[in-house]
Amino acid sequence: MEKARSDCPISCSLDVFGDKWSLLIIRDIMLRGKVSYSEFLASEEKIASNILVNRLTVLEAEKILVKEVSPANKSKFLYSLTQKGADLLPIVIEIMDWGAKYNENCPRRELGKKIKKDKAGVVKELSQELRKRVK
Repeated sequence: MEKARSDCPISCSLDVFGDKWSLLIIRDIMLRGKVSYSEFLASEEKIASNILVNRLTVLEAEKILVKEVSPANKSKFLYSLTQKGADLLPIVIEIMDWGAKYNENCPRRELGKKIKKDKAGVVKELSQELRKRVK
C-alpha cells in the first residue's frame, strides 16, 4: 500500500477499502455470492474492466481477498474473502442500513428489511455463513 494520507484510523481504513468499487466488490462476494471476474463485471453498477482488475489486485495485495485457480476451469480465477475481508461485514451492513434510511431511491429489499428489524441478528447470521467460506 502507498503511504497513508494521515495517521487517522478512518483515513487509513479508507486508503484500503474506501473507494466505491472496492466496497461493491466486497459486497458482491460477501452478500451476493459472486466469486469470479465475469460475475463482478456483470454487476448492476457496470464497473469498467480496467478498474475491476485494479481493485481486485489492490484488495488481494491488502489481503482482503484471496485469488485461487478454479478447480473446474484452470483458466479461471475465483476470489474469496480472507478473515480481514470478512471482518468488514458489520461496516457493510451499517452502510447498507444508512443508505436505505436516508435515500428514498434505495428501497429496503429482503436483506434490508431484516437489517431494519434485527441488525445484530443479521450480522451474527452472516458472520457464521462467512466463516465457512473464509480463506
